[in-house]
Amino acid sequence: MRIDKYLWCTRYYKTRSIATEACKKGHVRVDNKPVKPSKDVFSGEKIMVRKNQINYEFLILDLPLNRVGAKLVDLYRKDITNKEQFEKLELLKYSKDYYRKKGTGRPTKKDRRELEDYQDED
Repeated sequence: MRIDKYLWCTRYYKTRSIATEACKKGHVRVDNKPVKPSKDVFSGEKIMVRKNQINYEFLILDLPLNRVGAKLVDLYRKDITNKEQFEKLELLKYSKDYYRKKGTGRPTKKDRRELEDYQDED
């Protein structure tokens, strides 16, 4: 089975074209080597997928015939991702909360006055 089809079947990517683009950009590695979307994969190979700034690693247990349901994904792969990757994601979430939300634009006069009042209290 092709790597892009496998990633789509096991629900790592929503569409097969997104999986193909990820392979072309080098976000997918098989046995620690970047691969083309047409690379055939077999059971027992180790795959690393970089998605949302996390390196997901998993071992192929079996190849599905079609796209599988979310509850059945674990029959076809074994997740061996390090816990450190998920801790890094938590730190990224906390750092993003510090900044203003995207699309809120420049601070308003009310925001500026609140900042000045806060600084004057010190």
